[in-house]
Amino acid sequence: MSLISPPEHLLHAPNSIDGKRDSDGGSILVARSPQKINNPSALITNVDRDEPVVTKRELWSYYLYSNGDNGVGPSGYTLTLFQSLATSAGYDSTGGPGSSCVSNTTSSQCVLPWMGSTKSASSIVLVANGVSFAIMTAMFTTIGAAGDYGTFGRWLLFTVTLICWVAQYACMALTSPSRWKLAMVLYIVGFVSYGATLVFYAAAFPRLARNTSYTRHLRDKYEKGEISVEEYEREESLEKNRISNILTVHSNIGYVVTYLLNLALLIPPRTGNNSMVDGYTIVLDNTYWVLLGIWWFIYQSPRPGPPLPKGEKYITIGWKQIWVAVKTYKSLPHTFVYLIGYFLLADGLNTTGTLVAICQNDKFSFSFLQNTYLGLSQAITSTISTFGFWYIQRSWKISTKKMFVVTNIVTILIPLWGMIGIWTDKFGFHNAWEFWAYNVVFGLFQAPYYAFAQTMMAELSPPGFDNMFFGLYGLSNRASSMVGPYVVQAIIDKTQNNWQGFPFLFAICTAASLVIWIFVDVTKGRRDAASWAAARSGQRG
Repeated sequence: MSLISPPEHLLHAPNSIDGKRDSDGGSILVARSPQKINNPSALITNVDRDEPVVTKRELWSYYLYSNGDNGVGPSGYTLTLFQSLATSAGYDSTGGPGSSCVSNTTSSQCVLPWMGSTKSASSIVLVANGVSFAIMTAMFTTIGAAGDYGTFGRWLLFTVTLICWVAQYACMALTSPSRWKLAMVLYIVGFVSYGATLVFYAAAFPRLARNTSYTRHLRDKYEKGEISVEEYEREESLEKNRISNILTVHSNIGYVVTYLLNLALLIPPRTGNNSMVDGYTIVLDNTYWVLLGIWWFIYQSPRPGPPLPKGEKYITIGWKQIWVAVKTYKSLPHTFVYLIGYFLLADGLNTTGTLVAICQNDKFSFSFLQNTYLGLSQAITSTISTFGFWYIQRSWKISTKKMFVVTNIVTILIPLWGMIGIWTDKFGFHNAWEFWAYNVVFGLFQAPYYAFAQTMMAELSPPGFDNMFFGLYGLSNRASSMVGPYVVQAIIDKTQNNWQGFPFLFAICTAASLVIWIFVDVTKGRRDAASWAAARSGQRG
């Protein structure tokens, strides 16, 4: 019995796919092995014509969700609040119990009681990150692929979004250092559900991109023989990049607007000096997301996947789907090399971001106001750079991979800069200006980096299996960082030095980048994915 029966088919060259009739007289597709296809360059994907064309209202509701789902609360302020409460509840490892971690006399690592021993506050934050990514791993592998069936994906996104909203509002209960364990739980719940929204929301992106009026027009021209397959692929790729970059811009606009709104709470003495202002700020950010995000669930056009195969369950279909995909990795070499390389790259990048944030919070004494200013610098530069990179790509027709490589170089340089801090206090994330520079540079290069990484995944995903492969992408992107945090926290515990974690992160980012740069061919991978989708669609049994 076929586990997968997506509502999509292929446009093809003669002799590439055999058309047959099933026992009911219906037409089915039986794909030959990708290696036996005479003209694989002619394979392009085509959606079910019954799927509705994307409307402007639907597309804008998709953009607005991205605008609200900008991560300022669940991945920014909540982390700062958690680390702040944990540090206030801890004691100086040299002074012993009863000493303070926030006094001017603090001389060593801040530690807390942990499972019969002690652990530094920084390590506990990294452990929380590792637990979060482990939960995401279980989530994406178990139910991620189930989103390709029926309307499950739509309700899955709604559920994880609702959980994140509730966790963010619950942060109002974090009123004293004694509640640092509750802060850890709410941070994990909020961060996991936020990471899940990014993955399951992004899974809708390839199908939307294939159903815009422009993409449909391109496909009609190809069918009529008015354009070549190369021109079709190039223009479709640019359309995907257009939508992906607009999504990234909206996310960054959401960053800017949210941070500006936060200043209305953090600057005035009447609210800024209120002990509850951190909780109010998180509530404000969350409310902004609710007001902008709800419209996607209202205006999203129905594009259900096929029904769940008889005898299968949503809770187990994901693992079976993944096993099917892994067994056929030889048919999708570029897709799986990209996923493996991105797994390591995202692990290094995400853990680097957390480690820099820990150093930044220590430097600025967990100030929400200072973090807001720094976040604004990153958000503004991110918005400008996304427009700039998109203009360059569109004007010179530069491939997605080349754009990805350019932005990826900075990923390597960030932990390299942090390594300098091991040997000197003059550079290497020890000074306030370095954190300003980090946020500006991160905004200039990492925002378009995420956009191009997502587009590459869309290019390499077999059509009709979007949730399945974006679930694997989510495993590589969000859930991969269950390795880095544990390694880095172990290094920090042993050395009592946060900066000792950067060499490991530099090594993993460099190795992963080289794998993607050298071994991933997006053009070949796209055509392999089309062939793989046809083969799975044609299976009967």
